[in-house]
Amino acid sequence: MISPAGVLTDALPTPLDYAEISREELRERIRARKAALNAVILGHNYQRVEIQDVSDYLGDSLGLSQEAAATDADVIVFCGVHFMAETAKILSPRKTVLMPDLRAGCPMADFVTATALKRLKAEHPGAAVVTYVNSTAEVKAESDICCTSSNAVKVVESIPREQPIIFVPDRNLARYVMERTGRDDIIAWDGYCYVHDDMVLEELDRAKKAHPKALVVVHPEARRELLERADVVTSTSGMVEYAEKHDAVIFGTERGLVDRLKARFPEKTFVPLSGAAVCGNMKLNTLAKLAWSLDHRQHEVVMDESVRSRAETALRRMLELSGGWTAPTEEEKALELAGVHPSGCGCA
Repeated sequence: MISPAGVLTDALPTPLDYAEISREELRERIRARKAALNAVILGHNYQRVEIQDVSDYLGDSLGLSQEAAATDADVIVFCGVHFMAETAKILSPRKTVLMPDLRAGCPMADFVTATALKRLKAEHPGAAVVTYVNSTAEVKAESDICCTSSNAVKVVESIPREQPIIFVPDRNLARYVMERTGRDDIIAWDGYCYVHDDMVLEELDRAKKAHPKALVVVHPEARRELLERADVVTSTSGMVEYAEKHDAVIFGTERGLVDRLKARFPEKTFVPLSGAAVCGNMKLNTLAKLAWSLDHRQHEVVMDESVRSRAETALRRMLELSGGWTAPTEEEKALELAGVHPSGCGCA
C-alpha cells in the first residue's frame, strides 16, 4: 500500500536498510516501484555498472538532456550528479525529479557561481555566454546558450564571429573549442574536471606501450597535451560509437564508461588511460539508494521558477541547435497548459 505522501507502507527507513537486501531483490523492487510510479531511470555513462544495468536510458549529458525533455514518464530518477538532475527539472518542470543521493555534486560546476558570472559579463558587455551543462541552474540562467562536450564546437560556431564569447566553466573544453573553430575571442573560465585534468602523458605512454595497436580516444575535458596525442577526441557517446567499431581502444575518460564497455564487449580490449580516473561523486549512487529513493520519492529536486525559466531558455537553444527538441505547436501548448499531454512529445 501507498501512503498519501506516496511512500510505500513497507518501505524501509534508510538506504542502509536497503543495503541488507540482495541485489536481485533490489532490482525487482526497483522494477515494480518504477512501474507503479510511471517512473524512468536516467543513468549517466559514469555510473556504477549496477546502476547502468537498471537504467532505462544511458548516455552523456546531451543524450540524457534529450531524454529528459522527451519522456512521458511522471517521475524521473536521475542517476548522475546534481546539475544533471537540475537539467531534467528545468526541461520538465511538471514532472517529479528525484536524486538517490543529494551529495552527488560536480566539482567543476562549483568553480563558477551566478554572482561571479554576472561580474564577468559586466566586464565584457556584448559577449555571448556559452555555458557547459556541467553547471548549476543559477549559472545556466545567466547564460545565452548551453553546450555539452559533444556539441560545444557546433554551439560556438552558431555565434557570430564578431561577437566575443564567455565560456564557462571548463578551461580545457574552451581551449579545445578555440582550436577547432579558430576563434581567438573566447574568454575561458578557469575551471576543470579533476578526473580528466589529472590524467597525464606518463599514463598514456604506459597504456600505449602495453597496447601499441589500440586506438587512443580522449575526452575534450582532458589537458591539451593529451588531446594532441589522441587519435580521436570525442564525448562519451562518441566513445561508445568507437568501441562498437574497434577491437582495441585506450579511453581517456572516467572508468565507469570503460567498465560498461568491457562488460558489453568482453571479447575486445578496452583499457582506461588512467586507472585512477574515477569520479567519486558519480559513484555515490547505489542500488540500495535508488530503491530507497523510489520507495520514499526522495530526494526531490526543486528550484525557483524565475531561475528555472531563464535556464530553460539557454538549454532549449542548445537542444534546438542539436536537433533534440522542436518548439511545441499551439495545440500542444494549450494541452500542456490544461494539464493534458498529447501522444507525441514534440521532441525530434
